[in-house]
Amino acid sequence: MAKRQLTRRQSWRIEKIQEERAARAAKRESRAVEELEGGDLGPEQTGLVIAHFGVQVEVEALEGDQAGQIMRCHLRANLPPLVTGDRVVWRSGNQGIGVIVAQLPRTSELCRPDMRGVLKPVAANVDQIVIVFAPLPHPHANLIDRYLIAAEHAGIRPLLLLNKADLVDDENGAMLDALLGVYRDLGYPLLEVSASQGGGMEDLMTRLDGHISVFVGQSGVGKSSLVNSLLPGVDTRVGPLSELTGKGTHTTTTARLFHFPGGGELIDSPGIREFGLGHVSRDDVEAGFIEFNELIGTCRFRDCKHDREPGCALLKALEDGRVHPQRMASYRHILASMPESEY
Repeated sequence: MAKRQLTRRQSWRIEKIQEERAARAAKRESRAVEELEGGDLGPEQTGLVIAHFGVQVEVEALEGDQAGQIMRCHLRANLPPLVTGDRVVWRSGNQGIGVIVAQLPRTSELCRPDMRGVLKPVAANVDQIVIVFAPLPHPHANLIDRYLIAAEHAGIRPLLLLNKADLVDDENGAMLDALLGVYRDLGYPLLEVSASQGGGMEDLMTRLDGHISVFVGQSGVGKSSLVNSLLPGVDTRVGPLSELTGKGTHTTTTARLFHFPGGGELIDSPGIREFGLGHVSRDDVEAGFIEFNELIGTCRFRDCKHDREPGCALLKALEDGRVHPQRMASYRHILASMPESEY
């Protein structure tokens, strides 16, 4: 059964109600902070946001006698929106709850558009984005390339991860080899693992050590199963594939940070079916196709669209085999999906 489409007026009413609820919650939170700050607060110390719950966050103390302890904290009204992975300055209160007083600078942020298309950060200070895909649901180069563009734009190193490698068979093996071979030839790090069978998980753990990583990918590719395998006892809920669509069901609702025993952290973020690129320009898209780096700017015409123009360096490279047809098709598809104002 198809989803019922909301009218513009219905969407506006829903947004208005949500804004009013958020304003009331913020007002209550402001009063709570005032009450806390009216009492005795501990000294300022640094902390790490490990989860976000509306107007409050969970903070892990990074120094002093409380190092390693988790504290629920209020946010001062003048702070920018915080996300999991943020480093902050906070003060403990005498009521078992603390107050965040400042946000420390971010080294990176991973963003995605919300329901209204407004770009919002979902994780901070990530230095490795693990792009997860699987034999089922069927992997698409276009979606993988969108993640690679987003990683390049954010300055975050990518790691390609084929999960459910135990499902590779004679029927899908050739397709997967062809798909993955393109990225291997480009020099992208790529691992094949099976969270359920355990194959390749030690290699994955080695790649994750010492990094702050986030898993991204279609629902149903096994991100939650990977977390459960890497962090026994966490018990992230696993959703089955939909019998109707062949896509996964969303299970993770709040971005949360976990520590690996051997070092490094993982931010388990809500599942994303499709990664929007509304915040990037055509130049950003081209920068995400790393094999284009030496070609862009060498076409005969400065405003070359790389379509049918004579003297196009990309088309010549495509003809010579230096650009793979799969990547060129993906590039054109992504550009076609972008607003014309971004060209």
